[in-house]
Amino acid sequence: MTGIAAMAVVIPAHNEQALLPAALSAVSRAARHPALASTRLVVVVAADACTDATRSVAHGAGALVAPLDARNPGRARAAGAALALRTLGLDPGAVWIASTDADSEVPRRWLAHQLACAGQGWDAVVGTVRPHGWPPALGDVISRHLREYEAAGRHPGRPDLHPHVHGANLGVRADAYLGCGGYPALATGEDHALVAALRTGGHRVLRTRRFPVLTSARLTARARGGYGDHLGRLAEPVPRIGPDTAGGGGGRRQDSVTGTGGCGFP
Repeated sequence: MTGIAAMAVVIPAHNEQALLPAALSAVSRAARHPALASTRLVVVVAADACTDATRSVAHGAGALVAPLDARNPGRARAAGAALALRTLGLDPGAVWIASTDADSEVPRRWLAHQLACAGQGWDAVVGTVRPHGWPPALGDVISRHLREYEAAGRHPGRPDLHPHVHGANLGVRADAYLGCGGYPALATGEDHALVAALRTGGHRVLRTRRFPVLTSARLTARARGGYGDHLGRLAEPVPRIGPDTAGGGGGRRQDSVTGTGGCGFP
């Protein structure tokens, strides 16, 4: 198995000039972790149909920009990954693609943890998120959602097990990514489809609750059917919250190539 020589962070964005600076700042902080000292890193913002200053914000932060006009998160993530791989020019087996969102902030050890997991032979890491910045009037509803979200999929002896899939907290070895077809051109659910393809292909997929990513609790969703759309539905009179809906959970099924844990990373 080839060791990871480079990492790429891919961030799809549609008119995200307001929130993108915080997302890029968090990625920059994670990139300075000592564990990445000898690992090459590129950050790509896939600016999809942007009419605001998203591109200039990305350029100003030193990120590469993959422009497109699709209004399609699947195509945006795929375009970002493709630009990263072309830029790095390395054997895909030596590249790790980490995915987050423009309205999200990754923790300081996020990249280091994914790198450690790759070093232990995992082909993909599927993490969780924590919403922040919700309207005070929804405090009780969001609190209930968080309890349900955290409880979903827990199993005695396997505390890290969870059913969720989020493009905001996902990582995959590039050869495995390419081998299963990459992100499909879906308006929503491209992250679920990628993880499903990885599992079908027999790749080792790690589900972990360690190092969750902070993500905006805005109620106006950018992607129909995504996590933001689910949070918006919480404002309805009788929200339905459960493991099959919270955060676009990936269902209860686990298979022999799916594991849980934290890669022994502190």
